[in-house]
Amino acid sequence: MGKQRIAILGGGNIGTALATGLIRSKQFDAGRITITEKRESQISSLRKSGFTVTDDNRKAVSEADIVVMSVKPQQFEALSEDIKGIITKKHILISTITGVSHKEIESVFGEVANVRIMPNTALEICESMTCISFRNMNKEQEYCITGIFDGMGRTLVIPEDLMAAATVIGACGIAFSLRFMRAMSQGGIEIGFNAEISQLITAQTVKGAARLILEGTNHPEKEIDRVTTPQGITISGLNEMEHQGLSSAVIRGLTTSYKKIGKMHSRSK
Repeated sequence: MGKQRIAILGGGNIGTALATGLIRSKQFDAGRITITEKRESQISSLRKSGFTVTDDNRKAVSEADIVVMSVKPQQFEALSEDIKGIITKKHILISTITGVSHKEIESVFGEVANVRIMPNTALEICESMTCISFRNMNKEQEYCITGIFDGMGRTLVIPEDLMAAATVIGACGIAFSLRFMRAMSQGGIEIGFNAEISQLITAQTVKGAARLILEGTNHPEKEIDRVTTPQGITISGLNEMEHQGLSSAVIRGLTTSYKKIGKMHSRSK
């Protein structure tokens, strides 16, 4: 990464997770990362964690090579108005903002090199799934940005029109997965384990299931077949879960979130 400096505009959950991941992955030291934040309580918390923090977006941008806009969709207009005169051709502009397109970014900043990313909060432990869409980038810049996020998990370059879908399955998906884990852990308590042990068994089991898919070649159903035996306890449990609507509920949850993104974008126009 050389001596590049990065400004993260927005010290919320994703912005903080990104800063933590950049340090944990040893790609940046704290001295080359600036987080901007307006809330006094959050500023104090971030500084206690060792980050360089300011409430001056313009100063942070002027001193940076890579600028990450990491605010809520309804805050994009105010943020862009604040920094649009400071963003130049020297910058790479990254946006984590749901529903804000490359075209909308260009309408404010011109044909600046810009990237839309959709990571998740696992950035902070370098296990994020980050989907990326490039605009006005040369190959060296694309390689640089992909490398940064490869250091914090896995990356996938996708067409921009799939970014909303990536938001639901990759970013919201953390919450969906954790809700399943919570239910599984609660079930473990119901059948005899204490909460701490049930959570440990659940988390390691889910981690193992994920690695079987990521590091193997089997479809999930093939791995399920390896666990289910005729008249066995696994198939009985699976069938009861499906009878209660497990797969249907998950799919409906995903599609509901996806439709919500469309509504948010319509309201912002």
